[in-house]
Amino acid sequence: METQGEAHLAPPDLEAIAGRIAAPLDTSERERLAAGVARVAERWTDADGDRSTFESFCAEYFVVGEDDRRRLLDRFEILLTSVHGHLYEIARTRRRWVDLQGESVAGFDDLVATFDPAPDLSEEWYRQRVAFIALLNFERPSLRTMLDSGSEWSGDEWAAARVGQAFGPRIPRELGDRGRAIDHRANRFVDGFHVPVGGVVDADGRRPFEADKRLVAHWLIREAIVSRYGDPDGLPAQRAIAWVMRRHVDGTIPAALMEGGTRGKTRGESGGDSRNDSASDPPPWDPAANTLDGRAISVDQTIGPGRYAIMLDHFELARAYDRHYPMYPTALARTFELHREIETDTVEAVLIELLEAPVRRDLATAMVQRLGRPLESHDVYFHDLAGRPSSDDLDARVAERFPTVESVQAQLPDILRTIGFEPELADFLGSRVQVELARGAGHAVPPGMPEYGAWLRTNGRPGGLDWDGFEIGMHELGHNIEQLCSVHFVPRPMLQRVPNSACSEAFAFLFQSQARRIAGLADEAGVEAAGREATLRTMLDACQISGPALVELRAWRWMYSQPSTPTPEALRDTVLHLADEVWRTYYADHFGPDPYALLGAYQHMVGYPLYLSNYVLGHVMSEQVRAHVMERDLASETVRICGIGSLTPEAWLEQAVGTGLRPDALIDGAAAALAASHPPGVART
Repeated sequence: METQGEAHLAPPDLEAIAGRIAAPLDTSERERLAAGVARVAERWTDADGDRSTFESFCAEYFVVGEDDRRRLLDRFEILLTSVHGHLYEIARTRRRWVDLQGESVAGFDDLVATFDPAPDLSEEWYRQRVAFIALLNFERPSLRTMLDSGSEWSGDEWAAARVGQAFGPRIPRELGDRGRAIDHRANRFVDGFHVPVGGVVDADGRRPFEADKRLVAHWLIREAIVSRYGDPDGLPAQRAIAWVMRRHVDGTIPAALMEGGTRGKTRGESGGDSRNDSASDPPPWDPAANTLDGRAISVDQTIGPGRYAIMLDHFELARAYDRHYPMYPTALARTFELHREIETDTVEAVLIELLEAPVRRDLATAMVQRLGRPLESHDVYFHDLAGRPSSDDLDARVAERFPTVESVQAQLPDILRTIGFEPELADFLGSRVQVELARGAGHAVPPGMPEYGAWLRTNGRPGGLDWDGFEIGMHELGHNIEQLCSVHFVPRPMLQRVPNSACSEAFAFLFQSQARRIAGLADEAGVEAAGREATLRTMLDACQISGPALVELRAWRWMYSQPSTPTPEALRDTVLHLADEVWRTYYADHFGPDPYALLGAYQHMVGYPLYLSNYVLGHVMSEQVRAHVMERDLASETVRICGIGSLTPEAWLEQAVGTGLRPDALIDGAAAALAASHPPGVART
C-alpha cells in the first residue's frame, strides 16, 4: 500500500464507512465503493480532515452509474491534459536558453531553467480534493494486473486506469525543488562537457583534429571513432580517441585542458590567464600516457570524479523518494515497473539474451572481414558492415542539401514524403516540427498539447548540420513523428503518447535508418539489401549499448547495497570494475581486452539515470516493428501503431505487430540477414 502521513483509519473503520454509504447501492457498486474508499484512505492524512470529513467526502463524491462515471472520465481527461500540457510547454520555454545554442545570460538562464510555476502541484491535487475524487472512482491497477488482463481492455478501460494512476504519492515541495535542482545541474554538466581535443596526438605523433575542435562526451567522442573507419590511416587516431574516452570515464582528463590552459594545474587552482593561450597551437596531449605538453599529469591535476558525484546526487535523491513509494521502494523498481511498465528482471534478461546470442560470433567474423584486421575494443562501435563513404563525403552531401537549419526546416514535409507519407499528412506533420541546434548532442521535445508542435534539437556546425548532426536529426525526427501521431491519433486523450521511452526509441531508430536514403545515398544498394543491413546494424547497436545498460543497472544495485552513500571515488572504482567485468564476460571473446572502460562512458548515467536500457528495448522493438512493416507501408503503419496509445509495452506490441517483447526476433533476423548478406568466410575471431 502506498501511504503518506499517519494511517488513522483502520480497516474496520473503512468497512463501516463504506457500509453506511453503500446501503442503497447494488452489489457491484458496493464493491467498487469499498475499493475506492480504501484507495482514498491510503493517501488521506490528518491535515485533510477527521473521520467524519472523510466519510462525508466519500459519500458526496462517489459517482454512481456508468453514464455519470463516463462523464467524470471525460472531464478528468480534459483537466489533466490541459494542466500538464500547459505546464509542459512552460517548461520547454523556460529551458530553451540552456538547451539551445546561442548567447547566454549568466545566472538568469540557469535560474529560469529551474523555475517551476507549480512546485507543489502534486500536493495541491490532494489538498483541493481533485486527486481524491479520481482515487475514489477509478481503479489503480497494478502492473501484474495490466500484464495479465490489459490486452483485453477497451480504450475506455485503459483511459480509466490511466486516470486512476495519474496521481502519485504526496511528494513534499522541498523534495520536488531538490529534484529539479539536481536534474538541472546534471543536464548542465552533461551539455557542457566538451573535451578540447585539438592537441590530441596519436602513437605516431599526429594530431587527428583541427586546433579548436571540442567533442561532447560521450556522444561525439564515440562518433569521432566511428568517423575514422573511412580513413586508411585512421586506426592510430581511433586508439587515441578511445583513450580520450577512458580519461573521461575515470576523471583523469587534465584539469588545465578543460579550463583552456596549457599547464598542469592542481584541481581547484585558478585558471589565471590560461584561456589566453593560443587556440591555434594547443599543447600536445597524449591521452594514452596522459601527458600535456610533455609533462606527466598527476592525480591532483585532473578533473577528478565529478561525474560520479552527480550520479550520487541522483542516488541520494532517489533514496529520499523511496519512502514515498512503498510499492516501488527503489529507483530501479520505479524506473522499470512503475514508469516503463516492464519488470526489472525482464529488462535484464533481454540485455543478457542479446549479449549471449550465438550470432554475435558470426557478426564479429563479418566485422573482421570488413575491416581486414583483428578487432579491438573500440570496434564495439562499428556497425556498418555495408561500408560507408568517408566523413568528408557525407558532410559534403548533407551540406549540399541542407546548408542551413532553415533548409532542414523547410524540407521536413519532403523528407516525410520520401519516407512514404501521403502529401497532406506529410505537410501536417512536417509543419509541426521546429528544428533547432542544441548545446548538447540533441533531443526531441514532444508537444504538451495537440495545438502545439514538437521540437527537434540536434547538434552541428554553426547554422547548419554535418553528417553526425543530420543522422542525430533523423533519429530525433522519428521521436517527433511518434510524438505527434501519438497525440493526434490516439483514441482518448488519456492515452496520448506511446507506453514509454523505449517504444519511442523504436521509431527514432527506424527513422535514423532512413538517413542515407534521405541524403541520396541509398541507391548504392537495393531496398532488400538495405533492409538486411538495417537489421545487422540494429543488432550491433543493441549489443553495443546492452553492456553500458547492464553496467548502470548493476551500479545502481551496488549503491543500494551499501550501508551508507558511497564516495564519488568508490562509485568510480565500482563502475570501472563493473565495466571490466561485463566486458570480459560478454565482449572480450570478440573484441579483446578493453583498456578504455568503454562500457562506463555513456553520459546518460550522469544526466538521465537508468535510461540506457530504453535504447536496447527500442532496438528490439524497432526490429519487431521494422520486420512487421517491411512488406507494408512504413508511413501508414507508423500512424496506426503510434495511434494505439499508452498501454503497457507488452499490450502495445501485441496490437502493433502481433507479439509481445521478443529479443529473439532481432537475433533471428540478424542471423538471417547475415547469412544472406555476408556468406561465411575464412576469418574467425
